[in-house]
Amino acid sequence: MKREKLLNYLNQLLNIDLFSDYSPLGLQVEGKEEVLKIVTAVTASLKAIDFATKNNVDMLLVHHGMFWKNEADVVTGWKKKRLQELLKFDLNLVAYHLPLDAHPELGNNAQLAKKMQWVCQKTTGEQGLLCVGELINKMSLNNLEMQLEIELKRKPLVIGRPNKEIKKIGWCTGGGQNFFLEAIAQDVDVFVTGEASQAQYHFANETDVAFISAGHHATERYGVLALGEHIQEKFGLEVIFFDEKNPI
Repeated sequence: MKREKLLNYLNQLLNIDLFSDYSPLGLQVEGKEEVLKIVTAVTASLKAIDFATKNNVDMLLVHHGMFWKNEADVVTGWKKKRLQELLKFDLNLVAYHLPLDAHPELGNNAQLAKKMQWVCQKTTGEQGLLCVGELINKMSLNNLEMQLEIELKRKPLVIGRPNKEIKKIGWCTGGGQNFFLEAIAQDVDVFVTGEASQAQYHFANETDVAFISAGHHATERYGVLALGEHIQEKFGLEVIFFDEKNPI
């Protein structure tokens, strides 16, 4: 399949023109024109690039790409190593950040909800990145913590009363801790995200709205996995998911 045909499809599918992002969306490093085999991963780390080259693929498709605002405009150190490998093997690097968080079916928020059996009733916040909904069945905060640990294979950080009844929930995968106050304003019982800052501890204690940090990588592995499966089903391309262990 021609790279440009696939990119045009993905750009439209993920509605990239609707987003103001911190990273270039779509093709970040140009490689082969023909794409037959793809590796998907959460992050364009050197391990992910090495995995892709060892599997002789034509494209590395990720959620977290290589180039971000406010980084130094030089190619040295870790960035040189990554770029050197991509260019050596003529490997396309394609990244979708916020559009892959927000997509209503394939996005990280939607896929986490599907896995956890949460029902998203509305999206709000900056660029629609905060989901607000309900659990199918009420449960205690302690039981929700145990469910997240089982499903995500990572022990979450939880601030709140263990026996607090949870029904209404807000969530934003990855580094969405700054949405906590907006979630509180939506009258949720708990807010789930990937990371935590010190302020969330105080907000949770002073509002009695529970806060859960379940891991940036752990909450965002499912969007790019779903996107890869969609590509494989629609176009018949071979897609391999690389799940690098990351405790953060």
